[in-house]
Amino acid sequence: MAFTPLHDRVLVRRIEGEEKTKGGLIIPDAAKEKPAEGEVVSTGAGARKESGDLIPMDVKAGDKVLFGKWSGTEIKIDGEDLLIMKESDILGIL
Repeated sequence: MAFTPLHDRVLVRRIEGEEKTKGGLIIPDAAKEKPAEGEVVSTGAGARKESGDLIPMDVKAGDKVLFGKWSGTEIKIDGEDLLIMKESDILGIL
C-alpha cells in the first residue's frame, strides 16, 4: 500500500466483532453495529506547534485502538475498506 497519512492523521483497519452473543445467538449482518475497535495501519509524522516544533504521535502502526462510533472517514485503498481519522479521535490503545 502506498498511502501515508499527513500530519496527525491515522489510517485504521476495523477489527470485526463477534458474530455470536455470549448466549450463543448468531447476530445477522443487518443488526450488527460497526466496530469501534481497530488496528493502526500507518500514521503521519505528527502535528506541529505554533512554534513549528513537531508533536510526536502517541500511536504507531500495529497498535490496537478504540475510537468513537462516528469517528473518521471511510476510504477504500487497494480494495480494502479503511478509516482515516485524526489522532485525537482515538480514545485509547488496547
